[in-house]
Amino acid sequence: GTRLGFTIDNGKIHNVSLGQGQEVVAEHAMEVAAAEGHWVILQNIHLVARWLSTLEKLVEHHSLESHPEYRLFMSAEPAPSPETHIIPQGLLDNSIKITSEPPTGMRANLHGALDLFNQETLEQCSKESEFRCILFALCYFHAAVAERRRFGTQGWNRSYPFNNGDLTVSVNVLQNYLEANAKVPWDDLRYLFGEIMYGGHITDDWDRRLCRTYLSEYVQPEMLDGEVSLAPGFMIPPRMDYEAYHQYIDDNLPGESPHLYGLHPNAEMGFLTVTSDRLFRTVLELQPKESEAAGGSGVSREEQAILDEIIQQLPDPFNMEEMMGKAKEKTPYTVVALQECERMNILTNEMRRSLKELDLGLQGELTITSEMEELSNALFYDNVPESWTRYAYPSLLTLANWYADLLLRIRELEVWSTDFVLPATVWLAGFFNPQSFLTAIMQSTARKKQWPLDKMCLAADVTKKTREEITFPPREGSYVHGLFMEGARWDVPSGSIADARMKELTPEMPVILLRAIPVDRMDTINVYECPVYKTRTRGPTYVWTFNLKTKEKAAKWVLAGVALLLE
Repeated sequence: GTRLGFTIDNGKIHNVSLGQGQEVVAEHAMEVAAAEGHWVILQNIHLVARWLSTLEKLVEHHSLESHPEYRLFMSAEPAPSPETHIIPQGLLDNSIKITSEPPTGMRANLHGALDLFNQETLEQCSKESEFRCILFALCYFHAAVAERRRFGTQGWNRSYPFNNGDLTVSVNVLQNYLEANAKVPWDDLRYLFGEIMYGGHITDDWDRRLCRTYLSEYVQPEMLDGEVSLAPGFMIPPRMDYEAYHQYIDDNLPGESPHLYGLHPNAEMGFLTVTSDRLFRTVLELQPKESEAAGGSGVSREEQAILDEIIQQLPDPFNMEEMMGKAKEKTPYTVVALQECERMNILTNEMRRSLKELDLGLQGELTITSEMEELSNALFYDNVPESWTRYAYPSLLTLANWYADLLLRIRELEVWSTDFVLPATVWLAGFFNPQSFLTAIMQSTARKKQWPLDKMCLAADVTKKTREEITFPPREGSYVHGLFMEGARWDVPSGSIADARMKELTPEMPVILLRAIPVDRMDTINVYECPVYKTRTRGPTYVWTFNLKTKEKAAKWVLAGVALLLE
């Protein structure tokens, strides 16, 4: 615009930031510009959804017989999902479209972060070498936290909108603090960056720990002596000029891999598998369901077969009255068993009801409702129906696997509820609410030893045995099995966490002995506080924290996103 003599100052560019009440301003600007050959910039048109159809008509109206110099620029944010697209197709068809994609990969992100500054920035602080060192580490940290999002829940439990402003403000804070203090206030800086600038976005405690750990690894006094590596084989560079830093990145940054973020290469496989699964599922949902031969009745024999199979295999509900009679003592474990059976009954009753209803609908005895249709679609696509998941436990399995898993859960409960004797080893994943069982372990120990419940915690001792080798329950506490580790593996000979093997995404854990101990007897040296989640969704499916032994620094496992999963 400046080159062609169009500027805001000379009145030939009309810049309108859309929002409440700005539509009239925009309409007037377009009117004037079309007549006099000016440029109009409409910013954030996604904020005025109702006015977009008017805008489309105006664009069409002005496209005829307007001044040859007239131009219209529009900006909008992308919609988060296909259903929420609001920009009219006419506008999209008739415009030249430019999309601004965030950079991908560490190299592009690191250059991008450094591009926010220049040689003047590097020279504006009196403590030059400290400032440059920490600034470079912050750029790397910024790139790492932003790019870590693509690894799904193994990267961050939830997705956060980290942006360039976080980095530029952090650098301003860094300069102010270095100028105001004789010594570098390391702890203050880490707190400001990790808990306020970046931590301000973070809502999950485990993600907060991850953010803190990154900073304690990258921002520390040793960095001034060039002894801190940001990634394997990538050291913090010595004091350099701005262009030299860009050159240093090109010359020394290792090739793109999860190692650059402290993750294991398996993390990439996990996230690529999820992506391709989603792609194939979408393709499957696009293909037509009915064949011509079926006469377009809307239902295939396949669904009928699946429906019959599920109804045949579904066991009878638990007889709660009879069980209450059998359970003489209400020990904490008995209460858990009764609660679980009750919840299982609610789920199986809903399954039985909806399947019978659908069966009658398919026979033509009932009118097919939208709920029946959803159930029939779910059976066809091998998804767990929405109406069942409402009463079920979090799970990412397909319907066939989910149903097989459900039958195993019922069998486990049947065995336990015949005489209410705790099994030799308990399948922790088999519960609707695993927390209730873990609390029961603490309650029964508290009653036995007369300890206060609020001063107790669970100790997790990983045994060297598999589930088959255990025949008796322990004297106190409980053996549990069916846990998997993501991000690393358990090394049985050394009895500690070790690096995962390639292509083993979630190796199974040996049997774990859980027992309740007073909080002050808990081991805190050489342990990694490992979160336990129900599924790979992590976040809201959190169950408990187990302290696991580690020979290496716990920070390594924090950055690798190591967790235990029940599925």
